[in-house]
Amino acid sequence: MSMNDPLGDMLTRIRNGLLRGKSKVTTPASSLRVRVLDVLQAEGYIRGYTRTDFDNGKSELEIELKYYEGAPVIREIARISKPGRRVYASVRSLPRVANGLGVSILSTPKGVMADHDAREQNVGGEVLCRVF
Repeated sequence: MSMNDPLGDMLTRIRNGLLRGKSKVTTPASSLRVRVLDVLQAEGYIRGYTRTDFDNGKSELEIELKYYEGAPVIREIARISKPGRRVYASVRSLPRVANGLGVSILSTPKGVMADHDAREQNVGGEVLCRVF
């Protein structure tokens, strides 16, 4: 069975792992997922991730979730742009998440980055997800 939204699947695995209090979750690897995880790690929402390559050519990402005083650091993680409805934003119309306390992750011509980095570099793009 093919997966229509691999990034949405990864975000759901993270959300479910946080709700169950897991320390790690796994997901199949892809370059987009790695770039989104790089942004989540740089913003301090996850501890990190490791990539495991198997003999059959497939790879897997093991994501270490982050907690603070027993509560998950990520309060909400939601997919914005979906395969059936793509959401784009110019640099002037980039959404602010939780009054600047959260981040939107964008796919721009200069790579996948957080909304504040996109404002600094003066680029817009596809709004992948929001996290706070």
